Amino acid sequence: MSGPVTSADAPVAEATADTAASTAQVAGPRLEILPGRQAQVGTSTVSRVLPKRAHRTVGAWCFADHFGPAEITDGGVRIGPHPHMGLHTVTWLLDGEVLHRDSLGSEQLIRPGQLNLMTAGRGVAHAEQTPARTAGTMHGLQLWVAQPESTRFGDPAFEHHRELPRDEWGDVVATVLVGALGNASSPARADTPLLGADLDARGAGSIPLDPTFEHALVVASGALEVDGTMVHPGSLAYLGLGRDELLLGPASAGRALLLGGTPFGETVVMWWNFVGRSTDEVDAAYRDWEAKSERFGAVGSELARVGAPRPNWMPLP
Repeated sequence: MSGPVTSADAPVAEATADTAASTAQVAGPRLEILPGRQAQVGTSTVSRVLPKRAHRTVGAWCFADHFGPAEITDGGVRIGPHPHMGLHTVTWLLDGEVLHRDSLGSEQLIRPGQLNLMTAGRGVAHAEQTPARTAGTMHGLQLWVAQPESTRFGDPAFEHHRELPRDEWGDVVATVLVGALGNASSPARADTPLLGADLDARGAGSIPLDPTFEHALVVASGALEVDGTMVHPGSLAYLGLGRDELLLGPASAGRALLLGGTPFGETVVMWWNFVGRSTDEVDAAYRDWEAKSERFGAVGSELARVGAPRPNWMPLP
């Protein structure tokens, strides 16, 4: 359920803002409820909660779509081969199944509780679809992590984790997708200090946090009580920098992703399915994909290849 990002999500003109000023904006614990926006991904309507103009990243997390719950109709998810660069895709399902195929030759079915993580590096392509004859409900989250300068031109890669570690505090069970939380440490790749954890809350709990991280919550179902405020699906609950614990109140009953990481001190330019540092990089990626260059490879999928939209800053030919 990847992307795409538009200028409504991450205006390119704002990407060159001073990173020191951006870091200063996240200082101090807080609770900001930032509404998501409805976006179309293939035939599915999603709630896009990251990026936000106030917070383009949370740590290195630069994109988050919440899709469903929705009944599977008309073949379900069918997103043909499309490219990525400079990011990791992180797929997390609460219900349903998705088949991933990529230009590395990977073919992997993902089910709830399992993790697919694809590293784009200098370029990769993939396709996603609901397996044939699947019925029921689709529900989950698709996230991107911006790769740092040290790895973003590296080789693409793919990993699947069938089982992930857990820890619990009071009435809250956490499954750690990426990074470490309490006594649970994920085997998934992280190129910067990062945290991604699924919180299953059935009441109160005190979850230890790294105060050097900024954090945010994306509620997927039910509602979680944070600082006396009920947080519902459809928004990003930004928690700021410097918290050493997350206190969930007794009214909490639901599922959410806890995202965190050290503030990402690099400029990020996002357009369509590309994460770069300049419009020149995005222009080159756009041209390479449209020219069917070897940079992104080929995906063994029966679905139609997705054409790239022309960046809106490029002059017409």
